[in-house]
Amino acid sequence: MIPREPIGQVGQWPPPDWERRFRAQRFGLPEWAHLDPDRAVVVASVGGTLEVHSWTPSTGRLVRATERPNGTTDATIDPSGRWIWWFDDSDGDEFGRWRRQRFDSTPTRQAERPIPLPAGYDAGLLLGEDGTVVIGRSGDFGTQIHTLYVGAAAAGTEPRLLYAHAESAEAAALSRDGNLVAIEHSERGDSRHPALRVLRVDTGTTAGELDDGPGHGLTALGFAPIAGDTRLLVRHERTDLGRLLLWDVATGVVRPIDLGLSGEVADAHWYPDGRGLLVAMDHEARTLTYRYDLVDSTVRQVGAAVGTVSAATARPDGEVWLARSSAAEPRDVIVASTGASLVDLGANRVPGSVPVEDVWAEGPGGLVHALLRRPEGIEEPYPVVVEVHGGPTWHESDSFSPYAAAWVDHGFAVLSVNYRGSTGYGNTWRDALEGRVGHTELADIAAVHEALVQAGVVDAERSVLAGASWGGYLTLLGLGTQPDRWALGVAGVPVADYVAAYEDEMDALQAFDRSLFGGSPADVPQAYSDASPISYVGQVRAPVLILAGTNDPRCPYRQIENYVTMLRSHGGEVETYTYDAGHGSVVDDERVRQMRAELEFVLGRL
Repeated sequence: MIPREPIGQVGQWPPPDWERRFRAQRFGLPEWAHLDPDRAVVVASVGGTLEVHSWTPSTGRLVRATERPNGTTDATIDPSGRWIWWFDDSDGDEFGRWRRQRFDSTPTRQAERPIPLPAGYDAGLLLGEDGTVVIGRSGDFGTQIHTLYVGAAAAGTEPRLLYAHAESAEAAALSRDGNLVAIEHSERGDSRHPALRVLRVDTGTTAGELDDGPGHGLTALGFAPIAGDTRLLVRHERTDLGRLLLWDVATGVVRPIDLGLSGEVADAHWYPDGRGLLVAMDHEARTLTYRYDLVDSTVRQVGAAVGTVSAATARPDGEVWLARSSAAEPRDVIVASTGASLVDLGANRVPGSVPVEDVWAEGPGGLVHALLRRPEGIEEPYPVVVEVHGGPTWHESDSFSPYAAAWVDHGFAVLSVNYRGSTGYGNTWRDALEGRVGHTELADIAAVHEALVQAGVVDAERSVLAGASWGGYLTLLGLGTQPDRWALGVAGVPVADYVAAYEDEMDALQAFDRSLFGGSPADVPQAYSDASPISYVGQVRAPVLILAGTNDPRCPYRQIENYVTMLRSHGGEVETYTYDAGHGSVVDDERVRQMRAELEFVLGRL
């Protein structure tokens, strides 16, 4: 028998460590108002649900602004600090409108009427110091970006259409004077590698274009925070590893920036004085932050030298706030220079977990990097949960995960593989899955798993394939195409029937799929059939648990029902867990119920 921590009873007090981690207060990285830095908006959990709050850094005053059954996670604050904005959808379906309400106001005070635009999927919200508002929305009409003026009072101008196209686009950056808008667009049909267009708000005319061609995307990270400065910070893919450039829209001059560091740029922001850049660099599953001085080109590290920084912001006094963690250390939001927490978590601090170790294995496309968490007090070979990340344009990192920690508590090793398709290892690695979607990623996962089986580290007979979103998709596909490798499967919010998923999913994901496969299911039916888990349902041998949100616009419920029906008709063993929300839940009770369902499913069979 494997020594394991007990799952614990529902309502047990004190709760087991795994449950405490899921119920710990969450506090996001605050976004502060540029004209009033002592006002900020932050998404935090109070009462067990993520909601939008006003926050005053100097006093620590936290005032909840929203209160909705499935929580609220998308919010921003206007430059003056007078207003907070939040996205109002229905039960996690991501289809809705932006609303605003006064800073420090509570849910009992009615938020203003939404901007008079039809509901849609969010395609960007930009707020200017002069009251300029730019709102992007998408739907079956493609993408529309409107602009309007909203003053201190509720009244404002009517929305005016600035941009419209049938393909995916996003309002990405607004100049300090509110008259230049940078739009990331995919007018050539490739939403995974967008181009940039800058439009003048007053006339709607084009101020500049930047397009690096097929296979090379551009991301607008922000205009210089200086009045009259027309420089736009851009992440580019002109080299295999993502780098930065400054594009002066007025002159057309482009200045490449290379920090001379290993890895690739994950994100970057301006310091408020415009003299430096705060840059997040991804390298071998760790993300660290650096200041790049635009005057003398010097580089210095900001914050800790280990773990992963998931978000960062530079303050007017030159200080930097960071959200960081490691596999062993729970997430905290800190002041970079001192390491002090922005919020006193007190009794909300939770137990840590084990550190990760790096694993490299030879795969069909080159060396594959993975992270391994080993359970303490357990002898090799370990039962293992092979955790498959979503995205696919994402990567597993040396960061804290209540999910992974729960499995370690119960005697499992956790193996997280950064397969081809993952970010952080260059554009060639990220885009390599285009050849045969799904199968490419699974070949890398199998290579790492097999290497650890052969080394006697993990047990081939007690190997669980598990993931959510794209990871859930790969789990179902892996159970059908690698049936001898996996003892069990746990698939959260997966793509299960790719053709039906395409028919029902949100428009931006349809554009993503067309870019990935080279067309729609009508254009390239064999590519979708080859990549679809339902095509291999007759080969599935392992029992599988599928978790699904009934309002999910990304991996819709109907196509999951199709798969479950088909699997059962072939004699497969499948359990389902459904919940009344979208692509995941931000409610602690629901997150705990889902984790409990996974633990009971697996521990009852291994």
